[in-house]
Amino acid sequence: MTNENRKVTKAIVPVAGLGTRFLPATKSVPKEIMTLVDRPLIQYAMDEAREAGIKEFIFVTSRGKSALENYFDTAPVLEASLRESGKTELLEVLESTNLESGAIAYIRQNKPRGLGHAVWCARRLIANEPFAVILPDDVIAGSKPCLKQMVEAYEQTGGAMVAAMEVPADQTASYGILDVGEEMNRLVRAKGMVEKPSAGEAPSNLAVIGRYILTPSVLKTLDGQEAGSGGEIQLTDAIAAEIDAGRPVYGFRFEGQRFDCGSKAGFLQATVSFALARPDLHDELSAFLREIVHVGRAAE
Repeated sequence: MTNENRKVTKAIVPVAGLGTRFLPATKSVPKEIMTLVDRPLIQYAMDEAREAGIKEFIFVTSRGKSALENYFDTAPVLEASLRESGKTELLEVLESTNLESGAIAYIRQNKPRGLGHAVWCARRLIANEPFAVILPDDVIAGSKPCLKQMVEAYEQTGGAMVAAMEVPADQTASYGILDVGEEMNRLVRAKGMVEKPSAGEAPSNLAVIGRYILTPSVLKTLDGQEAGSGGEIQLTDAIAAEIDAGRPVYGFRFEGQRFDCGSKAGFLQATVSFALARPDLHDELSAFLREIVHVGRAAE
């Protein structure tokens, strides 16, 4: 495989979930539009992908996601108002959220049948080429975007690649877990994968996180994939089939801090962390946090 054939320019973004853990907010607002500071979750994922060289996006959506579709469209009235008011900085921020016509395609997942099924729904828009999968719930802060790190590694290895991080042993039942074979610094070659193994049965504590670079053969496997853990069609099972077929699958230990924004605690932690990283917010927020910590300790 030549380096040119390894170029990753398409990404599947599964956003069909109902976001029930964030009700009642998600009754009318898609979870992916909920904001960390002043940018929605989906914007963090899109910015990361574009920095990694992604040009085309395939959103796998469901009913009630029109606000998500509108977000990446132009807003002529608002843009004209900002232009007339001379608010050029805000106009630039707004225009950075727009994507060219044809850069995003929307596919419906009519039934919630799991991540593997969501990826499979996009199969007709993926030619015989590698592609990325990005889960917006996983927000990763780092000096170099996680997916860009993976793309650079992938251009040297080929195969399939998943982002990976070590998790406490008592949390392995919440993740897909790698059975680690050869260690190669930040890369590991997987000899197996298990979706949400029971306590004490995990082959390691190296968990798969929501960034993937996959080959078209994974989509072919998903054609006949049966339901797995939780009664859903699991992407992990299809990737494990790649290993069973003798095709290389790598885990990539990325540099950066991952926030699980699918949980309320993780969302709040990300909000505080990203706000503290902002020069315009750091001092005021730091003072507030020190104050409430002091008050809390005094009350104990």
